[in-house]
Amino acid sequence: MGRLSRRAFALAAVSAVSALTTTGAAAPARRDAAAGGEGAATGEMRGVWLATVANRDWPSRTGLTAAQQRSELLGWLDLAVRDRLNTVVLQVRPTADALWPSSYEPWSEVLTGTQGKAPGWDPLGTAVTEAHARGLELHAWFNPYRVATHTDPSRLVASHPARKHPDWVVPYGGKLYYNPGLPQVRAFVQDAMLDAVAKYPVDAVHFDDYFYPYPVAGQTFDDDDAYDEYGGGFPNRAAWRRDNIDKLVRETAARVKSVRPGTEFGISPFGVWRNATTDSRGSDTRSLQSYDDIHADTRKWVSEGWIDYVVPQLYWNIGLAAADYAKLVPWWAEVARGSRTKLYLGEALYKAGDPAQPAAWQDPAELSRHLTLAARYPEVRGHVHFAAKDVRTDRIGAMARVVADHYGQSVKPPA
Repeated sequence: MGRLSRRAFALAAVSAVSALTTTGAAAPARRDAAAGGEGAATGEMRGVWLATVANRDWPSRTGLTAAQQRSELLGWLDLAVRDRLNTVVLQVRPTADALWPSSYEPWSEVLTGTQGKAPGWDPLGTAVTEAHARGLELHAWFNPYRVATHTDPSRLVASHPARKHPDWVVPYGGKLYYNPGLPQVRAFVQDAMLDAVAKYPVDAVHFDDYFYPYPVAGQTFDDDDAYDEYGGGFPNRAAWRRDNIDKLVRETAARVKSVRPGTEFGISPFGVWRNATTDSRGSDTRSLQSYDDIHADTRKWVSEGWIDYVVPQLYWNIGLAAADYAKLVPWWAEVARGSRTKLYLGEALYKAGDPAQPAAWQDPAELSRHLTLAARYPEVRGHVHFAAKDVRTDRIGAMARVVADHYGQSVKPPA
């Protein structure tokens, strides 16, 4: 899932999978819940991620006036309405900063170009109000542990918590991260994120796939001191790290419900839990494994019912040998079956028409075939598309094809 945004930083980890080529066969016609048939009453997720890190989607650049930023934001909401989407997942805490007047962290530099400088308006508050006015849900997307896309703490504003608590921070892979192994860090990042939930009626709290960072060859994530202090009783460091992330997920879920009971909590993890060659319960894939490589036991979160929805990022084409969309969909459907967690699928619109991608992604119908295939599985309750800029650009008409084939009428998200 390589791109200049939330997945750009995982490029090295998944490029080997993404680079493999194959052709995808057409799948049978989907049930037309979107066209107002029987399935429409149950609702369907039709989402889009609106990324702010590195100004990927919005704002288009730093330093725009408040009026220009607001106008662009409303344009993205209107675009979602145009394509009969019903949910915008807005990145509001890209790098331990905020797109609202936070009590815990500085204003994000993606707004003004200067971290800590107020933009003269309230982006998240406006987004919630204007999304709801258009009949859209607004899911607030947070990255819990990423602090900066560089390794120089002096570049952070002086008041930044990472500068006040340098012992919380680990440099790794050219970036700075909060250490997930420190209980005080886990408490702080929850406080920082829940500040937004307390202030605004967001429809969901949304995490992406960044927990422990994706592996970087030749580098070690230095959490020795934290492991020495808190890792007793675990068989190894990996088990301790997974427990740290489990605690974050479980605690965040409880706190979201406590602060705003009507708000959901969803996570969009890397699309492969474990390969079947590693674990008999895993998928028929040959890919990076979230359980082992970023210490995210995504299957457990669903089976335990800790999260309200899961959006595995199935960013591969039908038939790809290393990670076949057609094999991962039934695997995730089985995981979700009987659980309280709703299953949506993350879709790689950004790959459609990209000449660097396999041949399947040069076919405008590939993405539509994904939705057709997924419709065979009643556990799949909808899709979220990465990302907003690609919805607008739509290089080869893949999104237009999805809208024409599957989004015939507007529908609400699943209740």
